[in-house]
Amino acid sequence: METKTVLLLLLLVPITIHQGRSERDALKTSTENRDLEAPSESVRGDGPLHSHMDHMDPSTMIFFTVDDLKVGKTMPVYFPKRDTSSSPRLLPREVAKSFPFSSDRLPDLLRLLSLSPSSAQATAMRETHRHCETKPVKGETKLCLNSLGDMLDFVRTTLGGKYSNLRAISTTHLTASSVRFQNYTIVRQPWPVPAQRMVACHTVPYPYAVFYCHSQMTENRVYEVALEGENKDRVKAVAVCHMDTSQWSRDHASFRVLGIEPGSKPVCHFFPADNLVWVPTEKPIEGSVTAIPDSTI
Repeated sequence: METKTVLLLLLLVPITIHQGRSERDALKTSTENRDLEAPSESVRGDGPLHSHMDHMDPSTMIFFTVDDLKVGKTMPVYFPKRDTSSSPRLLPREVAKSFPFSSDRLPDLLRLLSLSPSSAQATAMRETHRHCETKPVKGETKLCLNSLGDMLDFVRTTLGGKYSNLRAISTTHLTASSVRFQNYTIVRQPWPVPAQRMVACHTVPYPYAVFYCHSQMTENRVYEVALEGENKDRVKAVAVCHMDTSQWSRDHASFRVLGIEPGSKPVCHFFPADNLVWVPTEKPIEGSVTAIPDSTI
């Protein structure tokens, strides 16, 4: 089957376009790049939210400080709800090689998908390429990837290449719910994931699955956090705390949400369910991670 035919078959859902301010903020930075949907008032929980947050875009409400990681702490959190069964898939490596993810090849893809260069979809795709090709901040390694094999290669190289097993940790929703924004309470002591380094991979807007993967040499701490929502939603959330934010842009959404300055204190954030945090491991830990052995996928 021709590569173009395979690619068309893999484009299972149309690209979703997000035009909220929080998406533009996320695409400006290299620390939290997510495919966000700006929730309406109707998706908020029934309970009262922090009054000083009322003017904030709910989709930016993923940030907190390391001091908040304690049992009983309640905070407003936005978790996107997506149907993973209908989400775009990563390309097989052979297809990805035949159709590289590159702004130079974007006109070819637009023609293949019969998309007008002036369409909203094309605008979102160009913005994704712009972000992916932006120079990394000091101490950062980054790459946008469209195949699982390339992702594994990047993770192994970034972590030093000496690990035979990798753990892919992700947020898990333990109960079904349509509520995306509500107050959540930490119900158990957060569990620190033992790892000296990590690679975070975030989904970005594109017709097929593309992940923005990056790692920083500065200290980062990974946690699994048990949360319970006001409506009794239960979430096993993955959170990362960036201990040094001195190189971050002052326009980063976290500083507005937390009311702090770059480098003043660590910034933590929760990950959506379709994002991944990769850490090295000698053996998998039951119930908390997925182990992927050495592979040529």
